[in-house]
Amino acid sequence: MPLHYIYLVLAIAAETIGTTALQASQQFSKFWPSVLVVAAYAISFYLLALALKFMPVGIVYAIWSGLGIVLIAIIGFVVFGQRLDLPATLGLSLIIVGILIIHLFSKTATH
Repeated sequence: MPLHYIYLVLAIAAETIGTTALQASQQFSKFWPSVLVVAAYAISFYLLALALKFMPVGIVYAIWSGLGIVLIAIIGFVVFGQRLDLPATLGLSLIIVGILIIHLFSKTATH
């Protein structure tokens, strides 16, 4: 896997951790989850900046935000018991399809 994709995958993981900690921080009223939010987002943006050295911003942001949305929805379901209806599930599926189309067919995305 090219290094810029490793940066992007790690940025997505850090963003997902930060957003999960955001829910756990209860509107920044719990100290350690709040610290984790700030640290995870700082790491995510740093890694995102590294990925941007090699890939266009539109592609990086589409993948980063899209996969982050899907992962957070899954974590919300598994960890926080948040339910998704059919339209939400369909929308999340379309996000995944869009990311796959970018990755598999776009000449803009570097491989």
